[in-house]
Amino acid sequence: MTTGDAIGLGLSYVYAFGMLLAVEAVGKRLGWRQEVSRKIIHIGAGMWVWGLVALFDHWAWGVVPFATFIVLNYLFWRQQTFSTMDSERSSPGTVYFAVSITLLLLLLWRTGGGTDRVAVALAAIMAMTWGDALASLVGMRWGKREYTFWGHTRSLEGSAAMAGGTFAAVLATLWLVPGSPLSPAGIPLGGESMLMATAAATVVATGAEAVSPAGTDNLTVPLATAAVLLPLA
Repeated sequence: MTTGDAIGLGLSYVYAFGMLLAVEAVGKRLGWRQEVSRKIIHIGAGMWVWGLVALFDHWAWGVVPFATFIVLNYLFWRQQTFSTMDSERSSPGTVYFAVSITLLLLLLWRTGGGTDRVAVALAAIMAMTWGDALASLVGMRWGKREYTFWGHTRSLEGSAAMAGGTFAAVLATLWLVPGSPLSPAGIPLGGESMLMATAAATVVATGAEAVSPAGTDNLTVPLATAAVLLPLA
């Protein structure tokens, strides 16, 4: 373990618990709906993958924070530790969230030379982080045209937000990461290839979010997005 790895571990846990406690306190004080607090935490946690890739010198240490939160999020969910995030009716979506990020980083992130596909991992995580959060928030606030799959209701407005958020987040990631200091061994894409990969990822991610039962979209969206991006990006 290097100094960078140790700093990365420390900052990861300070960030995670600081965010949870802050959202819990502010959410209660301002009377936020649980879904709003949950999605703020969702976005904040997902964005920390950029911190992982920037801070850690070794990918094997970099996957540790989200791996430990698989267990911690399960305990938080079962015990309803953070009332603004979990309730008796909530799904274990936070657990699936940590599982999918851990798997993607474990499989695709490499440091110290060699093949590095962390751009694909980050793009897939951003599809979940921004696309899924915007789908929920927009659908909750403005969703009027509803449809149902397997007993779970979505809205066309929410799905449109999912598509827009996913497209922007995936495109930005594929443009910024390969060949940058975050992924020096990554291979940058040409403009046409980048747009094709982004469009395919958007269609797949939006479809996965539409048909997934509550909470499971935190597994299906990032994993399906990564699967379609791997041969294209």
